[in-house]
Amino acid sequence: MKKIIMALGLASALFGGSVAWAEDASSVAQTSTSVSTSTATAPATTTATVAPAATPATPATPKLDTGDTAWVLISTALVLMMTIPGLALFYSGMVRKKNVLATMAHSLIATAVVSIVWVVIGYTLAFDTGNAFIGGLSKTMLSGITLDALQGTIPEILFVIFQMTFAIITVAIISGSVAERMKFGSFVAFIAIWVVVVYAPITHWVWGGGWLGADGALDFAGGTVVHINSGVAGLVAAYVLGKRVGLGKESMAPHNLTLTVIGASLLWVGWFGFNGGSALGANGAAGYALVTTQVAAAAAAISWGLIEKFVRGKASILGIASGAVAGLVVITPAAGFVTVGGSLVMGLIGGVVCFWGTTALKRALKADDSLDAFGLHAVGGIAGAILTGVFASSFIMGDKAPTDLMHQLWVQVEGVLATIAYSAVCTFVILKVIDVMMGLRVSTDDERMGLDLSQHGERVE
Repeated sequence: MKKIIMALGLASALFGGSVAWAEDASSVAQTSTSVSTSTATAPATTTATVAPAATPATPATPKLDTGDTAWVLISTALVLMMTIPGLALFYSGMVRKKNVLATMAHSLIATAVVSIVWVVIGYTLAFDTGNAFIGGLSKTMLSGITLDALQGTIPEILFVIFQMTFAIITVAIISGSVAERMKFGSFVAFIAIWVVVVYAPITHWVWGGGWLGADGALDFAGGTVVHINSGVAGLVAAYVLGKRVGLGKESMAPHNLTLTVIGASLLWVGWFGFNGGSALGANGAAGYALVTTQVAAAAAAISWGLIEKFVRGKASILGIASGAVAGLVVITPAAGFVTVGGSLVMGLIGGVVCFWGTTALKRALKADDSLDAFGLHAVGGIAGAILTGVFASSFIMGDKAPTDLMHQLWVQVEGVLATIAYSAVCTFVILKVIDVMMGLRVSTDDERMGLDLSQHGERVE
């Protein structure tokens, strides 16, 4: 809890003008997982009989693995495909015809803006050596990253763009909560700031040597970093913007669910790069991540369809597609840590939990989360993060598997709470500043006209 409070202190410092970072995290040696425990024993004392001097053991020098590199290259393309065209189609099919292009534009501009921000400042804040809460600045503009620099067995420059695609889709997910009513220019300003102030620090906490990773939080591919983070930001944005004109009084039926099904299908396929690529190698861990991803998505699609059939009398295609996405979200933090059986249970739970998140919980929160970014991504991410602590298996993780279930559950909950608190506070402040400076929401007339015409001067005939 102390560290969660410190995280909120960081949020205040970012906007207060006098930054007082927490003290540096304890340096954690990045040792290879293949090092035998026998190499860690203390040197033997000298005996009376002097044996010939042995050649001192030298640490294994990291070497480029072309197979690992090829797999991460492919995974990078798959993750980018998740945003363009995957998420762009998934979201645009659920809005009204007058807002289709504007909704697609959110994913497209997120790809462009975040790509630049990431190489300029985002990557160094996330992955450079810094302190427990934020990375340093020595890799600004990717300074010092040479052709020969490695991240494990792959080139570091490849790791940069692989992680860039994660940042891109995280920002694009938020657009689902503000669809059909946010100014395009304000959205651009928001995502440019948010990826630096919110996404990069939380990434550092979990994957960059920060405090959550040091505490032992398990997040294989971004349940906390991507899904809880974006879903919470989306909910806050929905509250700040307010509800769409005519919500509850006018028809807001999806324009073209064919686009949504195609988008969901692309997300499903792209998720193999998202989860499988996070193994950072062409190995058994990647293979297991692919299988658990597939099983969880399938199980959640089925459980969502069944619960919808029970509650509403029919299983909708939109519901089954949303269920598949829910399963993909839930398994993301656990993909490389759980067995196939664990992924099956997590997927079944995820479909039901996210159905509740997009229906009953959404009504209770009274927020116009237009395309259910919170109900799918935050709710699914929270469920997945906690269930990861339950189902993390020594069969997959070996000696790295948690041995104390209650402690691991607390660490997982600690990560969830810290991410919710930090993301919510910072997102609110960023939005309020932008609202004062340039306004957030289009006028009522522009909203009724549709954002395609009012923001971009185009429309779908």
